[in-house]
Amino acid sequence: MIRFERVTKRYGDGTTAVEELSLDVGEGELVTLVGPSGCGKTTTLMMVNRLIEPTSGRILVNGEDIARTDPVRLRRGIGYVIQQAGLFPHRTVLDNTATVPALLGWKRSRARAHAGDLLEMVGLDPKTYGPRYPAQLSGGQRQRVGVARALAADPPVLLMDEPFGAVDPVVRERLQSEFLALQARVRKTVLLVTHDIEEAVRMGDRMAVYGQGRIEQFDAPAAVLGAPATPYVARFVGADRGLKRLSVTPVEAGDLEQPPLVRVAEPAGRAAARLRSDGARWAVVLDGDGALRGWVAATALAEADEGTGVGELTRRMEAWVPMGAPLRQAFSEMLQYDAGWVAVLEGDTFRGVLTPATLHEALRRSIESDATGRDRGAVEVDSVTSA
Repeated sequence: MIRFERVTKRYGDGTTAVEELSLDVGEGELVTLVGPSGCGKTTTLMMVNRLIEPTSGRILVNGEDIARTDPVRLRRGIGYVIQQAGLFPHRTVLDNTATVPALLGWKRSRARAHAGDLLEMVGLDPKTYGPRYPAQLSGGQRQRVGVARALAADPPVLLMDEPFGAVDPVVRERLQSEFLALQARVRKTVLLVTHDIEEAVRMGDRMAVYGQGRIEQFDAPAAVLGAPATPYVARFVGADRGLKRLSVTPVEAGDLEQPPLVRVAEPAGRAAARLRSDGARWAVVLDGDGALRGWVAATALAEADEGTGVGELTRRMEAWVPMGAPLRQAFSEMLQYDAGWVAVLEGDTFRGVLTPATLHEALRRSIESDATGRDRGAVEVDSVTSA
């Protein structure tokens, strides 16, 4: 959808902002451009909608050389979101959102109705927020309006320059989650500039790590974190890149241990005998449909009165994640609940547990998979619990 062919931007004083940049962004892909201030990432973004003209090279959008495209028409077909949202302070939220459709000649009633739908899509009630002015909104709300306005003409391409940088960390994380959920529905081709490596890793299908005016590495976030291409990339992503990689490594079925299982309607004495023969100290409790009900200690089963059912001794399972959740989420659950293991569910069905040891092994397999090109399930690692 977006292609840079040996693009260079050099200013009159001899400063080279971008040098010989070649980059392909696929349709529906979200690519993050990350690097320190002054490295050329915002210049790259602004060349796509011709706010800055390249010195040499070509940029194509949907196969069309943008140098041959009327810049006004080009910009009206590309959504643009900047830090602080860039809203018109004298216009209401609804009219801000309807700006581009109005410029495209839509009837006012149609443009405002569409704007209302978009506000609702980004989580703002148009009846409540539509009549307000930007100064009456919080920073996070202004950013949502900025996203809604950028989507107003249904552009295939969305450019975002530090879109979540002006809000506090809690709001930023929520906005990131909301945008990823929105992107899963609308599938725009997105270039997102950030200086925050955590944001680049979390948001991007692929990420381009910039040095000074050039890309040092362009790959999936997990690959960048697992195998930095240069010493510069390794320094930039940080010594804690293994922890960052937890955010982009999903829990898979092959990562799980299978603990002893008992049924909620089972007699405690019978369940205790099975755990005793297995040498197990606890068991996961399921209902008749295989759904997770909690866990039970072997000692509680062994000490139970005759006639007691497993369900009466079951303790609530606090630490659990869905299959496919990032390993970081599983690790967070372990820490939050001081748990030695986390249950993994697929829908309502219990699939197994993840322990600190198997979480570590999952991360090692993921790194080895990227390094060797083998499927993660085919990678074998020495168990940290093996004798």
